[in-house]
Amino acid sequence: LTELPPEIIHHVLGYVEPRDLAWIPRICKSFYYTVRENSSIFRDVYLNNFDTPPKDADLNWEQVVKDAVRLQVVCGRARVQDKLSFVYDTVKSLLRNAATDTERVRSTTHPASLNAELLASLFRDETNQSAFLCRSFIFERIAREFTGPNYIDSPAHVLHQKSAQLHCLYGVPILYANPGSQRATRRSGKMSPFACSKVYDLRQYTEKTHWGPFMDDGTDRADWEKVEAIMIVIGANLRKLGLTRFPVCRNYWDAPFAGTWPNSYRPPLAVARDPPEPLELEDPYGVTGTWLRVVCFLDYTDFFSYNFAATADHPLDPNVPRHEIDVGEATRLILMRIRVTRVEPPGPDDGQDLPVVHFEGVSRSLDDSYDENANSDLRGSVRLTREGEVRWTTFSVFSGVERWRSESVQVGGVKSSKGVIGNWFDKDFDPRGPAGPTAFWKVSDKISESGGAMALMQDFLPDQDSDFYDPDQDDSEE
Repeated sequence: LTELPPEIIHHVLGYVEPRDLAWIPRICKSFYYTVRENSSIFRDVYLNNFDTPPKDADLNWEQVVKDAVRLQVVCGRARVQDKLSFVYDTVKSLLRNAATDTERVRSTTHPASLNAELLASLFRDETNQSAFLCRSFIFERIAREFTGPNYIDSPAHVLHQKSAQLHCLYGVPILYANPGSQRATRRSGKMSPFACSKVYDLRQYTEKTHWGPFMDDGTDRADWEKVEAIMIVIGANLRKLGLTRFPVCRNYWDAPFAGTWPNSYRPPLAVARDPPEPLELEDPYGVTGTWLRVVCFLDYTDFFSYNFAATADHPLDPNVPRHEIDVGEATRLILMRIRVTRVEPPGPDDGQDLPVVHFEGVSRSLDDSYDENANSDLRGSVRLTREGEVRWTTFSVFSGVERWRSESVQVGGVKSSKGVIGNWFDKDFDPRGPAGPTAFWKVSDKISESGGAMALMQDFLPDQDSDFYDPDQDDSEE
């Protein structure tokens, strides 16, 4: 083989497995000098084993191949070492460079991705889930059973935030403290009561956080531990109601790394629609279309009692978490139809890379029970934060008057198909609440016009593939 022309050797080596590039240079001097600092070989190996990165990506091909191999080695060890920061950086790099132009995965709104498939296979291992996805404060709290007033919720720790963001990018809420334990032995390890203690704690809703999932320091940085807690609460409620049997929910809440990368949204089908308006062509976020929304809330008596009754005479220290709460919540499914109304340059407090997009529309209940709070007009905006995250603000409008507001972060970045997770609350920031978690994700580029107070399932199901319901999947929470 070493006697072949260099061009042929180069071509052959471009098809080896990435991890083989570690031992091939040790075979002989010829291979050593062929591979050593040969960026084009590493580029070919990367492109033959991973997604083609975006055109504007400036990659160190040798480094990204080595990082991908090292990630597989770290995640394949029987005893996973503390490599959270490395795993965090490598996972984000693989997702940032995931495919956006391949064939759409059936029944989803995101394309097939070799990078996402690799990550899903690595984190299918529950040891890796525990080592890298379950390291935030609420997991630490339940694992060590620190539920009393002596346990301090200190300012956000960088490793807590990294683990929480990895969990959000993984996209499947981990509902028990020990992913590897058996269902029969983990009833006491339910995460949702501890996640609720963060989501429904009014002390988390401050002016500096915009009452949303942001840091309480005025920097507008996303607080991924808040986003993680919201994801767990909503995921637990969807599973309890059996809604994850339906692909329109399951593919967003029960599929690992499903569209959690920038520009991953792909329309479900090539359905006929009107040509895009000029404003839509200026919108980098893909706002116009139909979105499915979930809103959860406590009975207001429970909410008020949780926040005020027990601490009226003995207020908690701001850094002491409230006790876990498991009193049951209501969940509403809402269909949002929105379209772009205005595009303007970013303000001084916004990220400067993309414009601010304003939208208007309507929301309609998908539940059998009528809920007047679910049926309203909508208005809002999308913008980048200074750190580059996508921030959504929505207002629910009744008879021309704004009533409810939400602040959210788009998981995966600009135009990701994973969607948006955040908090809803009174638009006047009422210190007595109520407030709670919400999420919404895009299901179609179309805006159906069925009319009426209640939306119809066919408003968006024609855009979904035929396997909408899986009667054999029993994912209700025991």
